[in-house]
Amino acid sequence: MKRFELAFAFLQLPLDYLALLLAGLSAYGLRYTNLALSIRPVKFNLPWDKYWPLILMVALGWIIIFALNGLYHTNPNRKLARDLSRTIFACSTGFAAIALYVFFTLQKFDSRFLVLAGWILAMIYVCTERILMRLIKMGLHHFGFGLRHTVIIGNEVIANRLKETLLQKRGLGYQIVGQFARFDSAAIATLNNLHPDEIIFADPHSDEDSALGAIDYANEHQITFKYSADLFATVSSNTTIYTIADVPVVELARTRLTGWGMILKRLFDLIGSIVLIILFSPIYLLCAIIILIESGRPIIYKNERVGHAGKKFFAYKFRSMYQKYCTGAQFVKNGEVALKTEQELIATQNTKDGPVYKIKDDPRVTPFGRFIRRYSLDELPQFFNVLNGEMSLIGPRPHQPREVINYQKHHRTVLAIKPGITGLAQISGRSDLTFEEEVKLDTFYIERWNLLTDLIILIKTPFVVLRKKGAW
Repeated sequence: MKRFELAFAFLQLPLDYLALLLAGLSAYGLRYTNLALSIRPVKFNLPWDKYWPLILMVALGWIIIFALNGLYHTNPNRKLARDLSRTIFACSTGFAAIALYVFFTLQKFDSRFLVLAGWILAMIYVCTERILMRLIKMGLHHFGFGLRHTVIIGNEVIANRLKETLLQKRGLGYQIVGQFARFDSAAIATLNNLHPDEIIFADPHSDEDSALGAIDYANEHQITFKYSADLFATVSSNTTIYTIADVPVVELARTRLTGWGMILKRLFDLIGSIVLIILFSPIYLLCAIIILIESGRPIIYKNERVGHAGKKFFAYKFRSMYQKYCTGAQFVKNGEVALKTEQELIATQNTKDGPVYKIKDDPRVTPFGRFIRRYSLDELPQFFNVLNGEMSLIGPRPHQPREVINYQKHHRTVLAIKPGITGLAQISGRSDLTFEEEVKLDTFYIERWNLLTDLIILIKTPFVVLRKKGAW
């Protein structure tokens, strides 16, 4: 396993270097295309025999910047998204270094095209190369190469979920060679014969001696030791340390969405919602016409939901039910009858546990309503909620007040930020997840938020929707 990881780490550097050279050569070639020449003739004096040695040196400098940004770490569990974000940052740092060098040395080099094109192509080539390397690595894992022989300590929900996931997703690179309920003498006797590469300690009820014993065993046998985070570790994922009267104080923040984080997310929401409203405008029109023909007005259904910090608002949806069954803001007259019908259906056809409900084979839904629910087209009007600042593009799904009132204390974490049209829970299983699983995923998102995560979730959402898995 270690040789496998080292081989990939060793290959990464020369492949990055070749990708950077290719970017520099491609930029030079593009500058001499007919299109580029027609826009602006070449005025700089940089012949090929002087250019290619320069590219060799520049690419070497960029490799050093890559190394300083931690891009050659051998950690097999690092996320691809983090690698790509660091790659883009490192390429941008290299671009800035070139620009500063040209400026301060007063070089007579006026081809801004070469520098700009080289920077863009470097990001594209290196990111593409790293994605291909990751796919090759996952493919080899899938066929049994380079797997990390892993032992799980624990036999409860967390441990069993870890085992199930690692067995199903072989591309992650794990091979479960054993599982023990406790780390005791019997487990140690078996471990000596299994020769694992790592131990994952997932026993939340273990005593201190058992946990320390597992760590000592791992250290003694040069085995990687990992453990599942307990509740306190989750709560303390965002910490700030400062002093008050010379006493160190640790502040546990609920989310990273404060200050500039909040500003960036709001800008992302504004730009994204405007673009998506324009993009989906033909679908808005088509859905409105079909709903009007099928079951009349109103076309938009307004349902009261609970948002950030418990504030209530009306979420907009395309109406997917017959009017007489709707319980929203526009249907006060038939509200009691509709609510009674809904309660009866919840009692007999609810498929969800916890405070929220989901009615299977709901007879209140129109034929076209079933179609737009299946592909989540009924949610499209919520882009206007985002524009109004009541919702975000990405975040926990909003629930009704009668559901929120039954939240347990830890469920209320999801109210720390604005609710979203889609979120981490939605791309991880949609309505197939239990409510507790949704809350855990939403809590993880809230505590670990970053703009790149929002972008990834937004891009993945339509692919999840088109697979029609657990429509929400």
